[in-house]
Amino acid sequence: MFRNLILFFILLYFSSSFAQSGGINFTLAFPQGEFKDNIDRLGFGGSLQFLFFDPKPGLPVSFGINFGYLNYGSETRREPFSPNIPDVVVDVDRTNNLVNFHVLFQIIPYSGTFRPYAEGLFGGSYIFTETTIKSRGVEEVASSTNFDDFAWSYGAGGGFIILLMENIGDDVGSLYLDLKARYLFGSEAEYLKEGSVKVENGRVTYDVSKSKTDLLQIHLGVVAYFNIVY
Repeated sequence: MFRNLILFFILLYFSSSFAQSGGINFTLAFPQGEFKDNIDRLGFGGSLQFLFFDPKPGLPVSFGINFGYLNYGSETRREPFSPNIPDVVVDVDRTNNLVNFHVLFQIIPYSGTFRPYAEGLFGGSYIFTETTIKSRGVEEVASSTNFDDFAWSYGAGGGFIILLMENIGDDVGSLYLDLKARYLFGSEAEYLKEGSVKVENGRVTYDVSKSKTDLLQIHLGVVAYFNIVY
């Protein structure tokens, strides 16, 4: 997990360094099909998007990458730190998470106050359940990934951006409100959900679910276009 985080931040650094526009979104996710049968609850999280080629007159096409994080379940309980130290109590938090990465292609008008767009995506999702021990709900004592898997993902979406501000400064030319929906088809994967981890008499068992991982996502955020010329 630590190596995955390092790789993510390296990709994030290079993406932001060469991007011609960037966006940040709050995300709501609705499991679909088989995934909904196993996880009938709302997921939430956020995403970052960087485009490396802005649309030009006569060529209304952009491409870039998108990073996303979703939480689709959590559990919290209080336990003694150990059998030998029952007078120290810690918080045990368990979260079910999905991190995805997609290459993004977008068709969008070159300019305008209101700019509708359509997009296609291809990538994958890392699905994992993590348990964390915290002291007084703040300081992390230890953590472990209980279960993880990978699923391929592709899909399409559409939305619009509305101009909020322009000529902001030397680095940022304009800022837009961004609203969009995406449908992502996810390949089959194994994963845990709320209640899948059982702890009895010092032993841990997992009730593993398996299905395709389709998602309907709603995004609301902002997009900034940078004053960068390569």
